[in-house]
Amino acid sequence: MTDGAHRTAGRTALAAPPPADPGFGVYVHWPFCKAKCPYCDFNSHVRHSPPDQARFVAAFRAEIAHTRERIGQRRTQSVFFGGGTPSLMEPGTVGAILDAIDAAWPLDARAEVTLEANPTSVEAGRFRGYRAAGVNRVSLGVQALDDAALKALGRMHTAEEALGAVAVARAAFERVSFDLIYARPDQKPEDWARELSRAIGEGCEHLSLYQLTIEEGTPFAALHRAGRLIVPEGEVARALWDVTQETTAAAGLPAYEISNHARPGAESRHNLLYWRYGEYAGIGPGAHGRLDTPEGRVATSTERGPEEWVARVEAAGHGVIADEALTRAEQADEYLLMGLRLSEGIDRARFARLAGRDFDAARLAALLAEGMVEALPGERLRATEAGLPVLDAIVADLAA
Repeated sequence: MTDGAHRTAGRTALAAPPPADPGFGVYVHWPFCKAKCPYCDFNSHVRHSPPDQARFVAAFRAEIAHTRERIGQRRTQSVFFGGGTPSLMEPGTVGAILDAIDAAWPLDARAEVTLEANPTSVEAGRFRGYRAAGVNRVSLGVQALDDAALKALGRMHTAEEALGAVAVARAAFERVSFDLIYARPDQKPEDWARELSRAIGEGCEHLSLYQLTIEEGTPFAALHRAGRLIVPEGEVARALWDVTQETTAAAGLPAYEISNHARPGAESRHNLLYWRYGEYAGIGPGAHGRLDTPEGRVATSTERGPEEWVARVEAAGHGVIADEALTRAEQADEYLLMGLRLSEGIDRARFARLAGRDFDAARLAALLAEGMVEALPGERLRATEAGLPVLDAIVADLAA
C-alpha cells in the first residue's frame, strides 16, 4: 500500500485527491473489426473489403470541426481511439485525426492518447507508426490466456500470440494495458487465479478485468436462453470476484474502479474523465459525448452505421442524431452512477451543486448503517465492497 492511501471495507482509495475539474477529452470510434465476437454488443462491423480510410478521415475532420464550432476552445487532456478495432487503422489515419483534434482543441503537453488493439492486428512496424503519430498508450484485447477459452470467446488469436503482442506493445509504448474476461463457462477460481497471476507477470501497469455478461442481441444471449451456455453464478461468481480483488491488490494493482486495476499513478486518465463526469466529445459512428454548451450540458450520440454516418457527415457536417439537454437531476444521477464505481468515490458537494439538494439524510444514514456506502475524508462518499454488487440499487436510493 502506498503512502497516503488508506483501506476501508476492502477498497483502496487513490492516494492523491481527484482534481476539481475532471477536464476535457475526445473519444474517437473506429467501427470495423475482422470478425464479430459472440459476446460483443459494441458498435462494430465486419466488411469484406477494407473501408476507404481517406473518406473516413475527411468525415472525422468535419465532425471535429462541427463540434469545435459548437463548444468553442478547450484543452485536450486525453484522446481514446476505441472500437471496433482501431489497430486496423493505418498510422497515417490516426495521425491525421490527432492533428485535427489538436487544431480544434490543443493537446495538453501531458495528454494521454490511447489506442485499442487486438493481438491479431499487432506488428512492430505498425506500433512504431502509431507512436510516431502521437499515441502514447495502448490497450490490448487479450481476453484470455487459455486457448480453449479464446476459441469459445470467438477470438482469432492464441494465448502465445497474445503474450507476443504484449511484448511488442511494451517495446513500443511506456504505458500498456490489456483486457481479460473472467467468470467464463466452467471457470474455477483456482484456474482464474493462475491465469491472472500469469497476466500480472507480464509487468503491465494496468489491467481491465471484466466479468462475462450476457448481452441481449448477441449469439451468447441466444445460447444462454437455450441452456447451452452456462456462466458462473452465486458463490462461484463471488469467489471469482474475490480472487480478482485479492490477487491484483497483492501484486500492487488494486482496483481503482469496479473492473479496472492499476499501479498507483497508472490509472487510465481518459476513463477517469468519464467516471469523474468530465466533458468529452464523441466523434465517429455510434460515439456518445457529454458536452458543456452555453445552454447547459447535453448528451450527444451519432449515427451507428459506418456508411450512413459518413453520408450524414458529408451532407450536414456531422453525424449527430441525438442531442439532448440534461436536467440537473439527470446530471446528478449520471454523476452518482459513474462516480460510485470509483475507489475514490464522489464529492458530496458536487452532487449537491448538480442536483440542487443534498442526499436524503434518512436514506444515507440507512445505507451507511448497512455498510453499503462509507464516508471518506474531504466530504467524499463511496460504495463499499459489499455495496458494489448492488450499485444500481444504491444509486437509485441516493437519487430518490
